[in-house]
Amino acid sequence: MQEQERVVNANNATSADEEIGALEEQIETDILRPLVTKPSREYYLLCGFLAAVFLFALFAWSTQLWHGLIVTGLNAPVFWGVYIVNFVFFIGISHAGTLISSILRIANVEWRRPFTRMAEAVTVFSLPFGALCPILDMGRPDRVFMIIKHPHITSPILWDIICISTYLTTSCFYFYLSLIPDLALARDRLKNAHPFKRWLYKTLSLGWTGTKRQWRILDTIMTVMSVLLFVIVISVHTNVSFVFAVTFKPGWHTTILPPFFVLGAIFSGIATVIVVMAAVRKYFGLERWVTDWHFDRIAAFLLALTCFWFYALFVEHLLTIYLHEPAELRIILERFIGRFSLMFWGMFALCFVIPLPILAVRKWRTIPNLVIVSLLINVGMWIERYVIIVPSNLNPLLPWGKFHYFPSWVEIAITAGWFAGFMLLLLLFARFFPSIAIWEVKEGLHATAHKPQPVFVQSQ
Repeated sequence: MQEQERVVNANNATSADEEIGALEEQIETDILRPLVTKPSREYYLLCGFLAAVFLFALFAWSTQLWHGLIVTGLNAPVFWGVYIVNFVFFIGISHAGTLISSILRIANVEWRRPFTRMAEAVTVFSLPFGALCPILDMGRPDRVFMIIKHPHITSPILWDIICISTYLTTSCFYFYLSLIPDLALARDRLKNAHPFKRWLYKTLSLGWTGTKRQWRILDTIMTVMSVLLFVIVISVHTNVSFVFAVTFKPGWHTTILPPFFVLGAIFSGIATVIVVMAAVRKYFGLERWVTDWHFDRIAAFLLALTCFWFYALFVEHLLTIYLHEPAELRIILERFIGRFSLMFWGMFALCFVIPLPILAVRKWRTIPNLVIVSLLINVGMWIERYVIIVPSNLNPLLPWGKFHYFPSWVEIAITAGWFAGFMLLLLLFARFFPSIAIWEVKEGLHATAHKPQPVFVQSQ
């Protein structure tokens, strides 16, 4: 009897291994297919449009370099405007990649696996645009070298330079490490790919053969870097908030800004990843590997972030009203019933009132609804940064008179160009490299092979 049970178990194990092997083969075929198929005409048109918008932004920047900051809407006392809003926003959405690929990796969260690659791409491609925004705001780009040449350790600007450059370097290295196994797979499988792509995969794969020693080294390095990135990602947006919190401007000088900025960064970053992955899933036909269940899990996570964001916003304004400082109350009144009331309440609706019921009711958490909610959250979070920055500039501690700020065509063009450049890089990346980490999805198959799987009805 025991011998028969051993034979049955062996046969079952063999059958399970064969099934997993077939699934692995299908994963490789489905995810690598976009790298060899010819892009559609719509893809070329979209890339051309985004490239044109980005080039126009460079023209607008050249106009600013030639004429100076007078071509912008910046004035006294509004020395920080849309450029700094974009700086905080782009640095914020970059946190999604670190959160999903490193922090959730440490926690061994299974639903993260299909999202990690594009989340890391969001991090790597958004950081340079965010880092360029303070240089735009300086007017003269050469002035940034003066910060490096004559550093002042008490300056939050110097802290930002150190943190963001470290964050970008480590994120790029982590991103590249996670690509190596899939680059080697593309090198071996895509014999009919364009010669340039074959050369690219061969060069970047660094001779990877998938030995146990190579996997052990890769796993060790990525685990260590996951812990390191966890520390860096918290420090980066904390230091971004220090640029505001260590000043004495009304509305900024508060200890809640650092955690509020970190929370807002993760909030907008997760929303960005949902939009990107929904587009990748639809365009490349990857519904089998990025399922409704995966989106349901990340939607539940976004729901928790929505509630935390509301809590932080409520506490910030409650304490300000309770302290009853005249200068701080002016900012509150500007937001609630003043010049920025439409933006403030619009931001509140976009980030909380609309998303909350959709994310809370499971039957409403369809992928189209999630994409709409995520887009609204990103618009709302951009407005939130605007409402944080501009009203405090317009209402300094000393009486200044009535001034207004509205971004000029140069600022609007550069903002549109930065967003277009970010999206263009994501589109190009998805055509040259696997948009889902194949080795991570395979790893998940083996990890869950003998566990009961969640049942979730696929959307039609």
